[in-house]
Amino acid sequence: MTVHFIGAGPGAADLITLRGRDLIAACPVCLYAGSLVPEALLTHCPAGARIVNTAPLSLDEIMAEIEAAHGKGHDVARLHSGDLSVWSAMGEQLRRLRTAGIPYDVTPGVPAFSAASALLAQELTLPGIAQSVVLTRTSGRATQMPEGESLENFGGTGATLAIHLSIHVAAKVQAELTPHYGADCPVAIVWRASWPDEQVGRCTLGTLTDTAQTGPGRTALILVGPAIGADTFDESQLYAGDYDRRFRPVGTHPRFPKGQE
Repeated sequence: MTVHFIGAGPGAADLITLRGRDLIAACPVCLYAGSLVPEALLTHCPAGARIVNTAPLSLDEIMAEIEAAHGKGHDVARLHSGDLSVWSAMGEQLRRLRTAGIPYDVTPGVPAFSAASALLAQELTLPGIAQSVVLTRTSGRATQMPEGESLENFGGTGATLAIHLSIHVAAKVQAELTPHYGADCPVAIVWRASWPDEQVGRCTLGTLTDTAQTGPGRTALILVGPAIGADTFDESQLYAGDYDRRFRPVGTHPRFPKGQE
């Protein structure tokens, strides 16, 4: 048997990979994080599948479910919200599976920041403005931030910041980033990206705290940086007619014949 860790996407039931959907359909056991994974994804489970919401379970109880499935030779679909590469608590489960000698694999999913960017119709990296995106969060009860991973340090880069799990400390975000980006820096708050009740609040760092209070709850992503909503920026050279590249060598384009690039 194999435990298939599957990124279930940011919320919309159709924002899951074909591989993820097919794995769910093939597994007689499905463990899903019910607090954020839409129940519509469970319709892909085969008839008679054992379906367990892991939201109220401890890590020991989750592992007991997996070990029971392993004993029966049943594949497990383990659904986590978004993508498994960040803040999924997958690492601690994989460590236990390795110790127990239980096989596993990982299927990526659509992360929340991608869904938020799509809703905004916004590229987070714009030429001449920002070419990096920092995925970060503030300290919480479950996990403290390492000493060097502060908002002040990341703010010093000028990159686009995608700040997760922090809407409840919007005042802290505003206070720590304003010295680096300025009070007029554009901000977008996206609540529950891709869910039916998704909501967007556009503001500036100077009005972030007030705008944060207008949303529906704590499931939100804060995007900060000059690239958010920018309309004045350089064009990249990727599609420039005189840019010599492997798939379009200079001199082959009818508008830019060789010697007149």
